[in-house]
Amino acid sequence: MTEHAARIRAGMGGWTFEPWDESFYPEKLAKKRQLEFASRAVPAIEVNGTYYGSQKPETFAKWASETPDDFIFTLKGNRFVTNRRILAEAGESMERFLSSGISELGAKLGPILWQFMPTKKFDQEDFEAFLKLLPSKQDGIVLRHALEVRNESFCTPQFPALARKYGCAIVYAHHAEYPEIADVTGDFVYARLQRGSDDNPDCYPDSDLDAWAKRTQIWADGGTPDDLPYIGQVGDAEKKPRDVFVFFITEGKVRAPFGAQALMRRLRGE
Repeated sequence: MTEHAARIRAGMGGWTFEPWDESFYPEKLAKKRQLEFASRAVPAIEVNGTYYGSQKPETFAKWASETPDDFIFTLKGNRFVTNRRILAEAGESMERFLSSGISELGAKLGPILWQFMPTKKFDQEDFEAFLKLLPSKQDGIVLRHALEVRNESFCTPQFPALARKYGCAIVYAHHAEYPEIADVTGDFVYARLQRGSDDNPDCYPDSDLDAWAKRTQIWADGGTPDDLPYIGQVGDAEKKPRDVFVFFITEGKVRAPFGAQALMRRLRGE
């Protein structure tokens, strides 16, 4: 594995999904050992449960104890933070989520994914007020923030300019309905590949996986792929090495772990 490929992490959403009991996990593997297995099969997992409800510090500590030293969890921010009419008023809910024990993950804490409803439209003043609320640290641990927007109104140069100003990454969503915004605005890149298929053993076709391997390497090397859609000026992104997180999500979930493994094999040159 090359130096940069080591910083590219591909995974899936969560580790508990009933179809995986047959397709992904070894026969008779106890459910309490599924995280242990999954975290050794892929280098990162996106946790969706934190979006719907809070976890206890003991839970985060348990997750950390069951996973390898170089494993990364990305956490979806709680919905009470982002699902509101006035984002500037999200401070209390944000503090409640961030102080819920996520720092128990330590070095295994990856980016926080702030996901907005498809009905949430871009309001430059209010959105900047939200970005101002995002802290750079929690309990001494550096926080990285990713923004997933799902409304076409965000397809304006003002949005990537704001994200870049506050050091947040815009999530590149490969989705059939949501806007695709590939502008690189943070110190890392976060992509969610959501057009997979349960009928494909590796979630995505081989040609697509080859293309994503090339794109992720370009991102890791500090560049911007020339075959993705941008809203602002492509050259606005500073050219420097970046961590890359890629998650196989939504469509093709049954085969998502295998898509992540197939992408990692390509990055290792296997």
